[in-house]
Amino acid sequence: MKIIRFLLTAAHLVILALLLGTLLNSGIAPKTFPWINVLSLTFAPLMILNVCLIILWVIMWKKRALFFLAVSLLLINPTRRWLNFTGESNEKANLKIVTMNIKGGGYGREAIYEYLNTSGADVVLAQEHMGELSVPGYSHRTDTYELTALNSKTEILHQEKIKTSENGEAFFADIRINGKTIRFVNIYLNPFSFDKSKVKPSEDYDKNKRKLRYILSTLIPTFKAHQDEVSVIKKTIAESPYPVIVAGDFNAVPNSYEYYQLSENLKDVFVETGNGNSTSFHDYKIPIRIDYVFCSEEITPVRYTVDRRAKMSDHYPIIAEFKIN
Repeated sequence: MKIIRFLLTAAHLVILALLLGTLLNSGIAPKTFPWINVLSLTFAPLMILNVCLIILWVIMWKKRALFFLAVSLLLINPTRRWLNFTGESNEKANLKIVTMNIKGGGYGREAIYEYLNTSGADVVLAQEHMGELSVPGYSHRTDTYELTALNSKTEILHQEKIKTSENGEAFFADIRINGKTIRFVNIYLNPFSFDKSKVKPSEDYDKNKRKLRYILSTLIPTFKAHQDEVSVIKKTIAESPYPVIVAGDFNAVPNSYEYYQLSENLKDVFVETGNGNSTSFHDYKIPIRIDYVFCSEEITPVRYTVDRRAKMSDHYPIIAEFKIN
């Protein structure tokens, strides 16, 4: 029994060290050491194991439970980016947006348009729209970019594509909301483009090794590409003369390098007002969060919803509401 407890303690220490290691993504770039960013993908399952082991130590009445619990307190904020509980806001929203990766309308563009038209949103941001986004009821649209688009019920004062060197896309659009100009930044970072047949686990050990090598050979170059994209987008956000709302498909999970860089000096609207789990991409068996909405300090987030009733893409729509003073 002592040997089992020793092995479990050692395993728990390793799990905790790996979880704390994800915090290094705030400063270590993928081109410097990409494995830290790979580690961010394991945060949710590692945290589940961590909680289960803490419960085990409590049941066994072991003092080490206090140690593991105390260290785990350092991980509260990173955990809230995945799973969060907040009270109902007393603020009255005067801006509602919907952001959604519509996967080229492959699930039915008419159904997507109907959903967006009846959403009551003031601004609609889309990624992977493939062609002109023309939602009925929205008379103001950004230029026809290849992968990203925005429709608004109020006038777009200025728009500009953010020049990135990779296969993603981003732009900003300045819109007057409640007498105040807000800069909306729509982001679609370079996708991973996994071949599902090469990712699905097999009972064959050698096949699984090859699949793992394939996954890593796809992840690491994409993380490095993200670093270049994020650098340009982050500079654009920092230089904005107006408060910003940043939204889109980052193709990166919470606690990743991309998350830390793009959320710098901004509020994660899910952390501020969201409830439940934040996962938005459901194409694989294990859902993950790769869609985000951030905002400037001057903007008050009121509500954040992942609409899981709307299965019109491999991403669920994200609905965010704000108070613009």
